[in-house]
Amino acid sequence: MFRNITIILAFLVTNALCSSASEHTEKLPPPCDNDIYCYGPLLHAVQMASLFPDSKTFVDMKLKHTPDTTWRMFNELMNQTENRPSRSELEQFVNETFDEAGSEFEDWSPSDWVESPRFLSKIKDKNFQEWASQLNALWKFLGRKMKDDVRLHQDQYSIIYVPHPVIVPGGRFREFYYWDSYWIIRGLILSEMFHTVKGMLGNFLSIVEEYGFIPNGGRVYYAMRSQPPLLIPMVKSYIDATNDLQFLNESIDTLEKEFLFWMNNRTTKVEKDGQFYNLCQFKEFSSGPRPESYREDVTSAQIFRSEVEKEAHYSELKSAAESGWDFSSRWFVLNGTNKGNLTNLKARSIVPVDLNAIIYWNADLLSQFYNTLGQGNKSLHYSNVAKEWLEAVTKVLWHDEVGVWLDYDISNEIKRDYFYPSNLSPLWTGCYNQSDTEHYISKVMKYLEKTQIMVNLGGIPTTLEHSGEQWDYPNAWPPLQYIMIMGLHSTNDKWAQDLAYEMTERWVRANFKAFNETHAMYEKYDATVPGGHGGGGEYEIQLGFGWTNGVIMELLDKFSDRLSLEDKFVDLPAPQCCYLQEKASSLRLGSKAAMSQIMQWLHGT
Repeated sequence: MFRNITIILAFLVTNALCSSASEHTEKLPPPCDNDIYCYGPLLHAVQMASLFPDSKTFVDMKLKHTPDTTWRMFNELMNQTENRPSRSELEQFVNETFDEAGSEFEDWSPSDWVESPRFLSKIKDKNFQEWASQLNALWKFLGRKMKDDVRLHQDQYSIIYVPHPVIVPGGRFREFYYWDSYWIIRGLILSEMFHTVKGMLGNFLSIVEEYGFIPNGGRVYYAMRSQPPLLIPMVKSYIDATNDLQFLNESIDTLEKEFLFWMNNRTTKVEKDGQFYNLCQFKEFSSGPRPESYREDVTSAQIFRSEVEKEAHYSELKSAAESGWDFSSRWFVLNGTNKGNLTNLKARSIVPVDLNAIIYWNADLLSQFYNTLGQGNKSLHYSNVAKEWLEAVTKVLWHDEVGVWLDYDISNEIKRDYFYPSNLSPLWTGCYNQSDTEHYISKVMKYLEKTQIMVNLGGIPTTLEHSGEQWDYPNAWPPLQYIMIMGLHSTNDKWAQDLAYEMTERWVRANFKAFNETHAMYEKYDATVPGGHGGGGEYEIQLGFGWTNGVIMELLDKFSDRLSLEDKFVDLPAPQCCYLQEKASSLRLGSKAAMSQIMQWLHGT
């Protein structure tokens, strides 16, 4: 009874605030239907009391009692304190009613873990080979299996129950994360952990059946937003490694369902030269702050006067979080520029290059899958969807005068002419006219030369903006290095492949340096300092780290015969050496790319 009264009062207060606003919008649902973990006075009281340095800690804690009992105890506290409990009283309440974060897991060691997977023997450099072996061992450290109690008492947990164990990113990220899992799975496949991979994919498929899509991560408070849709490419990686066509046949309907979520809920029409094109955006539709960053969101929203403005701000925060880039000046829109701060987030006004390149990839892979399964009509349908998406990406997002794909600002009807590694994502997913690769790659290489990104010795920076947000300069993120490297390398253009290798060499050496000094793999690194770890954002630097390990393992495998810890130089006669130095100084792509061209000059090619 007390619980219901509290909820009704909270609802009436919220309605009154909304009614008093000068603008009116349709009332959005909360992030999930759980009134402890996703919305309501209990969540508000605890999170605003700053009991934990990281707001995520509280919403990851398990209830010791049933939700009804917990509400009764909370209402008793509020009555005893006249709705003004002290911080210490709230702390005591939490200690009496919640278990520590992470209590939903039991000890688990992957049964398919292999001590010496075959890819290790391919790595020529012994230092890197030993490092890769240690990364392979980290999968056991990052493995998680849920207690059966989660299945039996889901209402006492914020974690979403899945039947199979998972490999998690690490640190505060105790649960699965959607797009992280792509690179984790790539690494697990190299480690020959096919059973674990199949289980993780099975988890995702079961979640699609329950939710209609894959949430941002494995918590109920993520239930209204997703992340870049990489489930279909994950399945492609697994099928390529195992040829498990039975799994593909059993999964295909669910894979299509996940793709259709994006088609039905995240598309927008963009006009270009009198034609309208369908493209996708990151857009989230729920009310209130992010539960896992509740205090931070309430604080950042204080600048806004009306509840309508605050709700719009909360939606922008969650939409930007859906991108995986939370947060970045990439989503700032201030007078048509990328300047500003979190209050200038306008992710819902931006059509992103990477998302649409991935959507194309999804459609193309679905076409391939249906063809493999002998479903010709479905294959043709998704082939046509892929062609339509490629045309839209080319017409709206490719800019020949700039030499690259760029995000599009719908509200100002302008291109977002700023450097992001994601600008090159169509090369990674094949979302361009590959019969004209020479034209595209010549433009892209000149664009990269102009941006001078290779002056950063620790990796490719996420942006060139110094905003203090974690997805901005000088941070360098593993998946973005991967997208650029694999995209450039896939073109089969020697100039592009030389640059991809130099990026690989710098990134691998920087990661190794950090690991050698700290015995840790990081979520992100500092592009300006080889081996330096990144910073900024809402939480401390995280160790683990799932996608970092997966990216490094794949790069070590792909370039296993070339990568070495140290450069190997060949002595040259003094006059020739000076000539080469002079030539190299005239090039701005970086030493290795410059040397590649110099060698061509030397040999008259």
